[in-house]
Amino acid sequence: MTIAYLKRGKPELERSQDDEKTRAVVETTLKDIETRGDAAVRELSEKFDKFSPPSFRLSQSEIDALMNRVSARDMEDIKFAQAQVRNFAQAQRDSMLDIEIETMPGVILGHKNIPVQSVGCYVPGGKFPMVASAHMSVATATVAGVPRIAAATPPFKGEPNPAVIAAMHLGGAHEIYVLGGIQAIGAMAIGTETVDPVHMLVGPGNAFVAEAKRQLFGRVGIDLFAGPTETMVIADGTVDAEMCATDLLGQAEHGYNSPAVLVTNSEKLAKDTLAEIDRILKILPTRETAAKSWEDYGEVIVCDTYEEMLEVANDIASEHVQVMTDRDDWFLEHMTCYGALFLGPRTNVANGDKVIGTNHTLPTKKAGRYTGGLWVGKYLKTHSYQKVLTDEAAAKMGEYCSRLCMLEGFVGHAEQANLRVRRYGGRNIPYGTAAE
Repeated sequence: MTIAYLKRGKPELERSQDDEKTRAVVETTLKDIETRGDAAVRELSEKFDKFSPPSFRLSQSEIDALMNRVSARDMEDIKFAQAQVRNFAQAQRDSMLDIEIETMPGVILGHKNIPVQSVGCYVPGGKFPMVASAHMSVATATVAGVPRIAAATPPFKGEPNPAVIAAMHLGGAHEIYVLGGIQAIGAMAIGTETVDPVHMLVGPGNAFVAEAKRQLFGRVGIDLFAGPTETMVIADGTVDAEMCATDLLGQAEHGYNSPAVLVTNSEKLAKDTLAEIDRILKILPTRETAAKSWEDYGEVIVCDTYEEMLEVANDIASEHVQVMTDRDDWFLEHMTCYGALFLGPRTNVANGDKVIGTNHTLPTKKAGRYTGGLWVGKYLKTHSYQKVLTDEAAAKMGEYCSRLCMLEGFVGHAEQANLRVRRYGGRNIPYGTAAE
């Protein structure tokens, strides 16, 4: 196997050291929120966002005033995007059926899909107002039937961003808080004097938001670990360097630590893409962020074969994977570890981020090895139930259950089964013995 790196990002050791610093800050901050509640949340908002309103929760009149500042065109675009997200989420919801079957005469087993009863949706927005994230978390929760949806977003340039607030409200949020970062995550998960805790946290965010969700997991549910944006382009000689460079830098502008990786079997395309990235960075308005991200986290990997490209891609398990080759469907068939696939040059990651209808809250840091992204099913809990309707079934199931419990030494368990055999089967089983 021949795999060559024309460019590497930060070594793993340096990345893990950054993670350790983040972990310590988050742990201390969450303890402070748990101890001091609203006072700690307000201090954090003042420190990081220079924002300290009388109430972090917006009133209906404040929401209406902010929505009135959104232009007609922007409002139309928001509603179009939400319609796409809702349509796909509804199709997904419709595929999840409650079931009930009779596994043997008189024995009924089933499951019900029940919505999580309260969720906290985090919508990033300190650097860029992430309007689309409101569709992904809030609107999808609405389709799932979640009865209480709290949504939080940081202030943008010192005030709530009207378009983000409009998207939250139109998406179906019942409570909207203008709070960012760890303080938003902590307030929604732990609860304060003015914020009731939720059962589940969802939504992407920076490294501190992702770490806060990780530390709170167990106390509340989470959708997944959705940290800084990652993108990968898998390309061969069927596309050009401009396309590859544009798709890499289009995601690198998210933050200073957004990995962007090109995997190709064309050394010419790899070198041309490196040159094209240098050209675009000179004219890209967000080049300060994108250039730093590309410098520290950008990689270009040249493979000999498509099979090697596939192996590298599955190992990296990137959040977004843009596939532009002469065999896109082959990658669709064989890719196993990723957040979402974008197949062919006519689509791109920005489509998925903003409007096409698939959810853009996706697994990062190799989490694509064990989970997919946020979708309507993440808000649903599948709970099983059982009914035994006849005396005959109760006795027969009880006999098997009794013997299997005694096989493991659980006498008390066995007696639960034995009691049914005695009551409904008319059998005289001595206490503490297995049914014969």
